[in-house]
Amino acid sequence: MKAIAGAVCFCATLLAQTSLRFEVASVRPMTPTFGEGAAVTVGLHVDGAQFHASMPLRTFVAAAYKAHTYRFEAPEWMATQWYEIAATLPEGHTKGGEILQMMQTLLVERFHMKMHRETKELPIYALTLMKSGITAKEDRLDPIGRSADVGSTSSETSSVSNMQRGATVTTGEDKIEAKKFTMGMLAGQLTGMMDRPVVDQTGLGADAAYDLTLELTHEDFLATRVRAALAGGMTPPPQAMKLLEASGDSLETALAKLGLKLEAKKAPLEVLVIDSSDKAPGEN
Repeated sequence: MKAIAGAVCFCATLLAQTSLRFEVASVRPMTPTFGEGAAVTVGLHVDGAQFHASMPLRTFVAAAYKAHTYRFEAPEWMATQWYEIAATLPEGHTKGGEILQMMQTLLVERFHMKMHRETKELPIYALTLMKSGITAKEDRLDPIGRSADVGSTSSETSSVSNMQRGATVTTGEDKIEAKKFTMGMLAGQLTGMMDRPVVDQTGLGADAAYDLTLELTHEDFLATRVRAALAGGMTPPPQAMKLLEASGDSLETALAKLGLKLEAKKAPLEVLVIDSSDKAPGEN
């Protein structure tokens, strides 16, 4: 992992780097209503050329920069102030990376957001090998450049993600099934399930890929969903937070069956620091 020493301010040149903009965009503060009988659409959705997001500003930043909340620092109000964003994508620009650039541009133009990056020593979980070594079946990655559909589909009970070079991951029914998964991919998947980043320190090759299955108890599987929401900047309701208290060690057991374990450590990680942002977005 490359560590960038010191703070690198990029707010002045950000617009030049993220020139893609939504064709039109409406940004309005909102107050979500949760509880029995309440209906609220939470999250980020893209339907053709239509983009819609309903979330706290902190969560929007996390999505725009693909950064878990423990990888960036922001004013406290950004975790509780919600916004509804409806936008139209410009013709021919509907790819995931392009949408992220448009989201970043919106943050700078509408919220006058200023930020910088710096490296800090943070708590992590190191993904390491047990003495027995990895026991998962090796499954080579597809050759570089082979055409493949990359994207995700989801339902109320499961999600399937197709990744580069033939890798796939299916999450649902209290388990995670991955094909052609490198340890770096696994660390990324686990990061979304834990309370701190997971860093690959197995020492296995970057292209060494395996078929992996992690079977969890129902309580532990639900707890991973709560942690993922927290990492994305969401504040789950109290009944969901109680799931964290009831969670056990089935993930640890599942990793051990593959010859893997997680170790609590500290490591230098790049952090996105939000210096300032307007609460009232610019005119629509």
